[in-house]
Order: sequence, then C-alpha cells, then structure tokens
Amino acid sequence: MAVRINREELVVTAVTGDAAPMLANSGLYDVSFDGQPFILPSVGGINPNVRVGDSAFAFMADHIEPGVSLRNPDERQNTSLNVFACIGNEAVVISGEAKGERGRVTGKHGGVEHVMVDFSEETMRRMTIGDKVQIWACGLGMRLLDAPGVKAFNADPDLLEKMGVEIVDGRVKVRVAKVAPATVMGSGLGRATVVRGDYDIQTFDDAVAEKYGLRELRLGDIVAIVDADHSFGRIYRGGAISVGVVVHGRSFVAGHGPGVTTLLTSATGAIDVELDANANLATILKLR
Repeated sequence: MAVRINREELVVTAVTGDAAPMLANSGLYDVSFDGQPFILPSVGGINPNVRVGDSAFAFMADHIEPGVSLRNPDERQNTSLNVFACIGNEAVVISGEAKGERGRVTGKHGGVEHVMVDFSEETMRRMTIGDKVQIWACGLGMRLLDAPGVKAFNADPDLLEKMGVEIVDGRVKVRVAKVAPATVMGSGLGRATVVRGDYDIQTFDDAVAEKYGLRELRLGDIVAIVDADHSFGRIYRGGAISVGVVVHGRSFVAGHGPGVTTLLTSATGAIDVELDANANLATILKLR
C-alpha cells in the first residue's frame, strides 16, 4: 500500500536563511579521538565539490556539510528555519548573482544549527556568503494514516513516496543503504525532540565499522538505526527502530561522526528495512 499522509493539514510556509560562512574552531586546533591535534575545514560554507551522493569519508574535513549551509542571523528565526524546513523541501535563491536558482533541502545539523541545501555546482559557484535562500517549508505535523505505530519527522510530503516507502498491515517498509546499531550513536543524544538537528554515527571501532559497512556511508544515505527510539528525543530502546538521512561528513573528534537527521521512528519496531545501495537523496531527489 502506498503511503497515505495528512497532506491537506500540512502548512506550507516560507522561511529564509543566509548562506553561512565556514567556521574555524575558535582555538584553531581540535583534538582527535586518539589525541592528535588537527586543523581542517568544518561546518558551514558554500561547498561546490561536496554534495549528497559523495562518500561521508571522502574529504579531509571534520563535520563537512554538503552544498550550501544556511543560517538566519536572528536566533529565534534561525530556530524556526531549522524546525520548519524539511528534507526534500524546495529552496530558491532570492538574492545575488544566482537569484532564481532552485535546490532541495538535504539536512539539518544540530549544535551549529544549520540547514543544508543542494544546488548544482554551477549555481553554487555563482553564490556568495550572505546570499539569501528561501525554503518553501512543509512537513512539520505529518502523520502516517495507516501506520499509527510509526512517527514521521523532517520529511517533505512527497519524500516518503519518492523513497518507495510502503505500508503493509500497519508496518512501514523502507529501503536503506546501511543499518547501524544504536550502541554506536554519539553526539546529539539527550535532546527532547528530533524536529531539528542530528546525531552522530561513531566509526572508531574497527570491528563494528567493518561489520556494518559504516565507513562506506555517503552523504545523503538513508540509514536505519536499530534499538533507537526518536519519538520524543533520541534514546536507546531495545526493539525500537529509527530511519534517517546522513547529513554531514565524518569527524575525528571523540563521540562524533557522520550525522543523521530523523525521518521515521517506531518505539515498537513497526518498521521493516531492506538494503538498497540506491537509497540516497542524490538518487531519490534526482540531484546528481
């Protein structure tokens, strides 16, 4: 059965953000999980050669964000940008040389509170820091009408259909690129909601990373996290399962790694997953 949602109830609203600069650590050096100091590109920026579909481990960077990172200078409005924008929403450049060009929201990054948007490389090279981008935000408040045991977050109304999600006897069937155990999840735990931000897949244990293929993760991959319940924040719960999208790249810092923004969660485990290497936003949204 195709996914039925409460589409007619969902509000479409415009939110805006500015193309945000890449931020260096205030102390310049970070320290890796094994005690090595480093200085690398990190969060923010307009990154034309870093896009969904690329390996999350391809770049000599820490927490690299694909495409264009957005932030609103007003803190309350930035919270609204991060809460209301959903993965797959349409974005439009509304100032500067690339005015009128269109892209898609691909992620939300907690802590720094950025929203990431994929544009073509040609568009990004015409953009400058401070250019304004408007997102037609829609998806907050989405419900799956035939799967009451599954909650949806951060998803454009058309995203689940594009992902090929199906519902059978109240259970959601979804294709994912990788499956990770909740035991490797790190930074981002402890928040009371998942309507913004992400949390990180640690890949420092070689045996676990190899077992689950975690170092094969790509930006934009749809992933399942087993024994993880995101209903009211991110917690470990045996038998639960959550599905999200990889929104930023690897990290060398303890407790960190490729970040995941939540799309679906079930405290009772009412989500069945099937491995599919094409389960990536670059393919799903036809971005590459």
